[in-house]
Amino acid sequence: MHEPKGTILPISGPRRFIIDLVHFARQVPSVPVSRLVDVSDLIEARAEHPMRPSWALLFMKAYAMVGAEHAPLRRALLEFPWSRLYEHPWMNCALAIERSFQGDHGVFIGLFRAPDQQTITQLQLALDFYKDQPLEKVGVYRRALKFSRVPRPIRRLFWWSTLNVSGYKRAKRFGTFGLTSYGALGAESLHPISPLTTTLTFGPISPERRVVVKLIYDHRVLDGVYVARRLRDVEAHLNGPILDELRRDSATPPAPSSSSREASPEPPAATVRLDVPGDPISPGLEAAVERSVDVEVPGKAI
Repeated sequence: MHEPKGTILPISGPRRFIIDLVHFARQVPSVPVSRLVDVSDLIEARAEHPMRPSWALLFMKAYAMVGAEHAPLRRALLEFPWSRLYEHPWMNCALAIERSFQGDHGVFIGLFRAPDQQTITQLQLALDFYKDQPLEKVGVYRRALKFSRVPRPIRRLFWWSTLNVSGYKRAKRFGTFGLTSYGALGAESLHPISPLTTTLTFGPISPERRVVVKLIYDHRVLDGVYVARRLRDVEAHLNGPILDELRRDSATPPAPSSSSREASPEPPAATVRLDVPGDPISPGLEAAVERSVDVEVPGKAI
């Protein structure tokens, strides 16, 4: 009697993205630093807010505010044609978002431009856009899925060139920091990896209203003591400006109607233009990628 054999499955676009991301993340000597943060006041203020904003957005904005004040958090190591540090003028966040894709779950990246300069309401509208809109209507998702069809050598070369040649394009396309969390599921990520300089993550909120917040950093760019101080600043901003904004919004609800949400197909906080005029890095490579991306694959929907 023959034993049943396993099934060969194709690799989906989102899975190819994660495979590429992990390939480059493994090259980063990352180290986690954690801090136990008191969010007692935030819990009540968030519950009274008309939009009940995502915890991820509160941490995102708090960290972006810290990054706006501390330039080293906006730096990245570039290694071609020589090793150097690039410092971006503002913070861009790459938020990991789970979406359904062709009957399976996949991780997509939502880009948030300068979260410290956006209101909490604007950030929540952007997150709703990334979570609820059809994949084909979200530009960054659509490009990522099309790009996943490009042959692996070209994909890897494009990733490498974006991460190592142009700091400006790196920050525009991949963000200056990442954010991921399983806290809502009662789980905590021990050491998420990323090709970015820093990645913020947090676990579930304890009955004592405290949460473990971690900042995973590239040790080639930052040092642990510095990162520990910045986590202290994140807590101060959460219980300072972020708490104040939540309370102001509760006193004067800013939430737009559903009709006004539909009128803005792509909220400003979610708009990060990927094509940068006047920064012609690797034009031949980019042209090759564009040609590959524009090819439609019969029988495969993005």
